[in-house]
Amino acid sequence: MAEKNTVIITLVKSPIGAKKNQKDTLKALGLTKMHKSVEKVNSETIQGMINTVSHLVKVEESK
Repeated sequence: MAEKNTVIITLVKSPIGAKKNQKDTLKALGLTKMHKSVEKVNSETIQGMINTVSHLVKVEESK
């Protein structure tokens, strides 16, 4: 089976004071607490979500 390209997304800045759509995006990604990390398959949908909250998260590529 081919390996899927994944990214690790970590919440590094508090969403307090952020717009509602940005808070909703973080919740959809599964980022509910500071310094929590999730691993997601890198797709166009996930890239769009990352762009929405890019100032709140740190993104690393995973092997």
